Amino acid sequence: MIHLHEDTTHATLNAILGAQLVITLVAVSVIQKLSPYYSLARWLLCSTGLTRYLYPTNSELRALIKIPKKNKKSGSKNENGKAAIDKFFIPKNLNIELESIKVVSQDIRYLRYFIDYQWFVDFSMYATIVYTLTEIYSYYFSIQNELNLSMLWCLIVQGFALKIILSMTAEYFKGQESIGERSTIIVTAFSYLVLVMMVLIVDESKLETGLDAAYSNFSAGATQFLKNQQFPSQGPASKLILKFCLAIWSSIIGAVFVFPGLRLARMHWDSLKYCHERKVLQIVLHLNFISPLILVLLWIRPISHDYLTVRIFSGMSKPLLTIESFESLRLILVVVSMLLRLCIMPIYLQAYLNMAYERTQALKNEAGKISNIDLQKKIASVFYYMCVVALQYVIPLVMCLFFSFMYKTFGCYTWTELFVGSTTNNQTTSKFENIQNVTVGEQEQFQKFVFGSLSQIFTKEVYRGVLGFATWWTCFTWFISSSVGLLYHISFRKR
Repeated sequence: MIHLHEDTTHATLNAILGAQLVITLVAVSVIQKLSPYYSLARWLLCSTGLTRYLYPTNSELRALIKIPKKNKKSGSKNENGKAAIDKFFIPKNLNIELESIKVVSQDIRYLRYFIDYQWFVDFSMYATIVYTLTEIYSYYFSIQNELNLSMLWCLIVQGFALKIILSMTAEYFKGQESIGERSTIIVTAFSYLVLVMMVLIVDESKLETGLDAAYSNFSAGATQFLKNQQFPSQGPASKLILKFCLAIWSSIIGAVFVFPGLRLARMHWDSLKYCHERKVLQIVLHLNFISPLILVLLWIRPISHDYLTVRIFSGMSKPLLTIESFESLRLILVVVSMLLRLCIMPIYLQAYLNMAYERTQALKNEAGKISNIDLQKKIASVFYYMCVVALQYVIPLVMCLFFSFMYKTFGCYTWTELFVGSTTNNQTTSKFENIQNVTVGEQEQFQKFVFGSLSQIFTKEVYRGVLGFATWWTCFTWFISSSVGLLYHISFRKR
């Protein structure tokens, strides 16, 4: 009896998880074994040729202004008996030459938010690998009656992305010196709240959010489920309440994306300045900057969907794309756009690190004096916050990418529809089903219990509406924030 129970449990677990469990366990093992030695996060910072600037020491500054070197033995002490800080003033227009060195792993491990940056980037990479392997597996074998474990990885990535960026945004609400940043976040949140309310009332013949169809399917499924369970209920919440909750989430996303967008605009502006003689790289940078706008336009029906899937051009008997091919194209473009941004990341980070040099050059145009401590802080703080800047760049990218993964999987779309059309691998599926033909009765009962109620409420139309809007909104807010920052630099800064 014990062996029979174990066999039944194993067969049931295999029916629910299948080979995905093996993929997940292998991924966990790889993370445990390789993460201390191989890290994509460290590689992006230490193996892409990034250089940072060192601040001048007190001895070097004293030599430049011809002040005798302070005698350490006769150094003064403060009231607590500790050595007093060696503080003196230097002219702001002092000709200071900063030394530059390569960024190495020994330097970055003490930076602010380094642990969060390394863990988040590496875990996102492993989650992407798990998702890719699961997609390859599902292409050849049907997993319709299995729990898709890659979606659990995606949810974990999204949860930690939101947690980290919220904690970074909360830093602006600590201390009295961040009043301007706090005001910017609050004003932006309310601005996006008004904007998203306007977006949510746009007719879906113009903006393809899919939220109306999502609510209709969710309402019908939830009402039927409550009736089957004999719960006294009038059904789910009204569409107005659900859209208001979605608007609150959207305003939070817009608020936490404001400074990542402004930072991206600053790095983009500086990168163009440093590569003004490299036209090809300038084109790539511009394409990288406007790529979220291209993605946003793909959800506007008259511009993209109707133009490619409805309109028939002269000399053609049918539209350029089917609806399924268009969805495949949209998903592929999201992935390509995010990969492009990841490849351009070292160029932007180098532009950020060059701010240390820019700050010393800007001081030369100012009159007066500055203390050696303030000067060193101006230079050292650039490198100290590099992981913060890297997270501000990576988190919106990862959120857009993984929303598209979830949108594809939960929405029952395909990656290959654009290239090969609708294909089925009936022979392979049949062989797989024969292998899984063990204790069918117990499996079917358990599957119905697990999947029946959820699939009745959360249909693919519900996922398509919610996750499609989430993908579109993250791209939209990231582009709007970076565009506002770029307009600021164009209007108020000189090259």
